[in-house]
Amino acid sequence: MKASELRAKSGEELRKELESLLRAQFGMRMQLATQQLGNTSQLKKMRRDIARVRTVMKEKSAK
Repeated sequence: MKASELRAKSGEELRKELESLLRAQFGMRMQLATQQLGNTSQLKKMRRDIARVRTVMKEKSAK
């Protein structure tokens, strides 16, 4: 997910995106805890996507 794609979305769409990413991250953390997650690099990608969404939300609220 690119920041330019996120900037094109509305505030409500960003909130929904953030919520779905946080839910997916929680699921991945549970899989990691139970040793079911095979590709641990997905957690890093998820964390960065969440940071991108939050950054764009902050940019929009500052305007």
